[in-house]
Amino acid sequence: MANPKAPSSQDDFGKPESAFLICSYWLAQAWSACGRKTEGLRVLEQLRECANPLGLLPEHWDNINRRHLGNFPQTYSHVGLINAAFASSPTWIEVL
Repeated sequence: MANPKAPSSQDDFGKPESAFLICSYWLAQAWSACGRKTEGLRVLEQLRECANPLGLLPEHWDNINRRHLGNFPQTYSHVGLINAAFASSPTWIEVL
């Protein structure tokens, strides 16, 4: 989740240059949690391209150059994927 239109702020980190993937998965989970599963699934689908052929995820994703940045593989990103997938999945009552 990167917002290129966000105003730059004067902090220790500077302007973000890549998306921190767990935040992107939190967005998908939040959409699903508030009843907007279609939007949550759309975000999850867009994030599929961040994984390598083995399904491993990086810490950050460079959306401009389409490449992995930061720690690789990153457990936090995988946990975010799992939580977002569960949140976007139908409930047992919906399945049964």
